[in-house]
Amino acid sequence: MIGSSAFTSPSGLAADPNALNALKGAGDSKAALKEAAKQFEALFMRELIKSMREATSKSGLFDSEGENLGTDLLDQQFAQKLTGLPGGLSEAIERQLAGRMSGAQALPDAPATPSTVGRASAGERQSAFVERHGAAAQAVARESGIPAAFMLGQAGHESGWGRGEIRHADGSPAHNLFGIKATGGWTGKVAEVTTTEYINGEPRKVTAKFRAYDSYEESFRDYARLIGNSPRYEGVMDQLHSVQGFAKGLQRAGYATDPSYAEKLGRAINTTLSLQRAQG
Repeated sequence: MIGSSAFTSPSGLAADPNALNALKGAGDSKAALKEAAKQFEALFMRELIKSMREATSKSGLFDSEGENLGTDLLDQQFAQKLTGLPGGLSEAIERQLAGRMSGAQALPDAPATPSTVGRASAGERQSAFVERHGAAAQAVARESGIPAAFMLGQAGHESGWGRGEIRHADGSPAHNLFGIKATGGWTGKVAEVTTTEYINGEPRKVTAKFRAYDSYEESFRDYARLIGNSPRYEGVMDQLHSVQGFAKGLQRAGYATDPSYAEKLGRAINTTLSLQRAQG
């Protein structure tokens, strides 16, 4: 049972997703539910602030680890200030948690405001994505040794958590969650779409052919074969114990052309780990 000192502040999760483990066994305590909701909101707000910062800033020649750490700490403080506000995301999360833990239907959501609609829909989309594809990822994880959270996080990042999923010209899904292109000796189905590639550090829209599958589990399995069997990704399989090591290994191997790919992928995997703990 969690003690009162364990949920006095949401600061733990804003700095460390592992703090969610402290909420295990909290039962139906209203205080614990409220704090859990605040922690989820703090984590989400931190990721949102980081995404906004990335979209409006460029890395410079004189960037340093110290400066990046200071920026990260500042993001955490901003996330704390924006967490737990009346009518915010934490109230909606608290209702959902209460409904799940009691086995009853959650109370109707409070009227949404423009400031909360986007945040709630993004968090719900991530949670739904992890829940929907969790079984397929777990099955392939047992076969390949690649952690399910690593694959789910990358699939979520590549597909915009399902919102930007690759589709055929008729709108039907290609079931390609990892953005694997139809190059080399690929002889299966193909979906041709317009995508963004980074050429000399600049984003460009290009038309490319991607692999298409009959199911999402087939997509996870083909991804695991690519990472596990290709000499190109040999170093990646040595980093299955580390989120950042895995993400950086994929970037070094040239999985994507985005210069910030490792950082973005690391955040997506950590988000997935937090969601898995909450759902499990």
